[in-house]
Amino acid sequence: MPKKLTKSMTRCPDCGSTEFMEDPSRGELVCSKCGLVLKENVIDTGQEWRAFDSEQMSKRARGGAPLTFTKHDKGLTTEIGKGLGELYKVPARKRAQYYRLTKWHKRLIKSKDRNLSFALSELQRIISFLNLSRPIHERIARFYEEAVNKGLVRGRSIESVIAALTYAVSREFGSPRTLDEISEASGVEKREIGRTYRYIARELNIRILPADPMTFVPRFCSMLGLSDKVQAKAVEILRKAKKGEITSGKGPTGVAAAAIYIATVLIGEKRTQREVADIVGVTEVTIRNRYKELIEKLNIEEEIEKKTSQE
Repeated sequence: MPKKLTKSMTRCPDCGSTEFMEDPSRGELVCSKCGLVLKENVIDTGQEWRAFDSEQMSKRARGGAPLTFTKHDKGLTTEIGKGLGELYKVPARKRAQYYRLTKWHKRLIKSKDRNLSFALSELQRIISFLNLSRPIHERIARFYEEAVNKGLVRGRSIESVIAALTYAVSREFGSPRTLDEISEASGVEKREIGRTYRYIARELNIRILPADPMTFVPRFCSMLGLSDKVQAKAVEILRKAKKGEITSGKGPTGVAAAAIYIATVLIGEKRTQREVADIVGVTEVTIRNRYKELIEKLNIEEEIEKKTSQE
């Protein structure tokens, strides 16, 4: 095999060179200047098999899936008898033994693993329901395990802790979900989610800034079936409002809903306040109040009147 030139942080003890040649056929590391053999019988850590296409590679590879916090055992441990279907694959005379092994395997699992197993299956359901990304899923799972290790889950329902972490992490990743959406997905009351969120955030030192109304715009526009022009206009309105400090102290979903409603009027893809309110999960009164504040402070009242009079 051809020799491969490599660089190392070590130096040759004879000439001080940092340039070495690696000979895979002999398993030697040789100084490229003076020829001193620094290492011999070097272990080849690469695979012993060869593959000439992706299909062969997938068949011959023996490495498992990467470690993941979304499984209680990081995806490493095995489980004896997953489901009743496995029992009938065993010869009849061995079934009683197989059943005992399965039963004792479940009994010997630590309480922490049982907790994580249930909690992470609940998390998987919520992530799927809310259509959140894989990185958010991983981060929530890591935070939950940390909460279990610190004993923060004791005395609280698993569902409320998972819901609170989902609320926090989705905001941190810029894909926020409203308390109403998380409450619907988890079956936990909004008040309980808020209470658990404050406690968990304090104990795990999770510091998250208030949600930006602009992060809600793409999803709400998609749910309302609006075009990219409306979305861009709504973001532009919110940028101007943020610059003028109009959005400070206001609920982000209400402000986002009002900006979207204004954008629909200006672009000509009209939606009623009732339609927007139903999708966003705020009242029509909230949209009306934020709408009035925005058009007054941004001086677009005349433009809005002109558009409405043309319809």
